[in-house]
Amino acid sequence: QVQLVESGGGLVQAGGSLRLSCTASGSLFSIKTTAWYRERPGKGRESVAALTAGRTTTYADSVKGRFTIWRENDQVHLQMNSLKVEDTGVYLCAAQPYGGGMDYWGKGTTVTVSS
Repeated sequence: QVQLVESGGGLVQAGGSLRLSCTASGSLFSIKTTAWYRERPGKGRESVAALTAGRTTTYADSVKGRFTIWRENDQVHLQMNSLKVEDTGVYLCAAQPYGGGMDYWGKGTTVTVSS
């Protein structure tokens, strides 16, 4: 089992920055991929960025060049720069174990970008 807790959300003006953190506990050795998703008003859940155990990163086209994902010990961070109003949403951390899907989810942290 893996437990995930997000932190770092808040209110920021367009053009600003925020850093989200996902603190993981439990059977971390079983994790293949950790990812950040978001749920935006009127839209479904979408993958924003992902990081594999081998440190390969992938990003949604909408955030490339603005967001960066990396791991530091038991935390996976998401640095978000040049934020846009359309980045507003609930950001969730998720983890995929080897041989499974995105089986573990945090409760999310809210990001609000004002114009």
